Amino acid sequence: MLNATLVMERAATYEKEMVNFLRDMIKIPSESCNEERVILRIKEEMEKVGFDEVKIDKMGNVLGRIGNGSKIIAMDAHIDTVGVGDKDSWKWDPFEGKVEDGVIFGRGASDQEASMASMVYAGKVIKDLGLHGDYTLWVTGTVQEEDCDGLCWQYILKENILKPEVVVITEPTNLGIYRGHRGRMEMSVTTNGVSCHGSAPERGENAVYSIAKVVNEIEKLDGRLKDDSFLGKGTVTVSYIECDTPSLCAVPDRGYIHLDRRLTDGETMESAVVEVEDAVKRGGVKASVDVLDYDTPSYNGFVYPTKKYYPTWVLEEDHPLCKAAIKNYKILFGEEPRVDKWTFSTNGIATMGMMGVPTIGFGPANEIYAHSTDDQCPIEHLIKACAWYAAFPTTWCEK
Repeated sequence: MLNATLVMERAATYEKEMVNFLRDMIKIPSESCNEERVILRIKEEMEKVGFDEVKIDKMGNVLGRIGNGSKIIAMDAHIDTVGVGDKDSWKWDPFEGKVEDGVIFGRGASDQEASMASMVYAGKVIKDLGLHGDYTLWVTGTVQEEDCDGLCWQYILKENILKPEVVVITEPTNLGIYRGHRGRMEMSVTTNGVSCHGSAPERGENAVYSIAKVVNEIEKLDGRLKDDSFLGKGTVTVSYIECDTPSLCAVPDRGYIHLDRRLTDGETMESAVVEVEDAVKRGGVKASVDVLDYDTPSYNGFVYPTKKYYPTWVLEEDHPLCKAAIKNYKILFGEEPRVDKWTFSTNGIATMGMMGVPTIGFGPANEIYAHSTDDQCPIEHLIKACAWYAAFPTTWCEK
């Protein structure tokens, strides 16, 4: 029987180690496709605390194992970050890992290196307290998520690197239990025209005027998209626009827009493409609509191509995994958790959205600080998340 008090007390003893480890990760710039140094730092810490096995796969993800039982559980943190943008807009050095008033600040603190610190020391707590059972726990530090959600887990699952029966996504949930989120996809619309001298535009066909009509229809399309009582409304927005022109004294012969499409429950890649094609038709123009591809190499040069389509996923409230996650929370903290969903997208689009592996979310920090100049995580969250991660395999086995 799990002793919640012992787990909480033991997790608290590693506060200093978790803080220092998180600060070390923050100090290492680790944007997508440039994560090698932070991957090696995580591997070092896993080995230090006594993981049974630590390895780096062909893509460059780090995987640490605790136990050797039949029930395979994976807990995932992507450890790549977005950039910092204009450093002058930060109140502090984004790579310092500043600690103030019980909070750690810096790029990656919330999204999502804090959970990696908690997971690694959860492994230490499991070892210390002998919380072994008929399970194998894999803690994964995955790459390229900010560039291409779920690509790492497409690789892990499709290439049989791991075969977990459940996955815990440790993106920031403010210590809530999250059971899904909207999907997303990236699309393009391209119009072609006929260039001519700008002094006589009537001789040509301006591709910008055509793409402008599509932009107008995309704005209208957003208002018609499906709503869902749990996940919320699907959305579409123009996130980038450009044109090709031979000269600033010429009529452009190509117009291009990039679409950020967020997919609510029941919306698919196919249905989203049809909607945009209809918007083009409503605009009265001819244009090509495409779902974009991703084939950027990982930090070690490995390429795993995919479409930029990231499916919606929702775990049912009465699913055994959701019940176990809630039970684990109540055992440790003596209260009901907040059960909700993420606003943004996670690696869950691959684990459950594509591959159907039951997936749940629990993580330190608040998602409102992700990608912001206020990127931060409370130290208290590190301790509580560490305890939750250490206790969950036992709770899952006892379900």
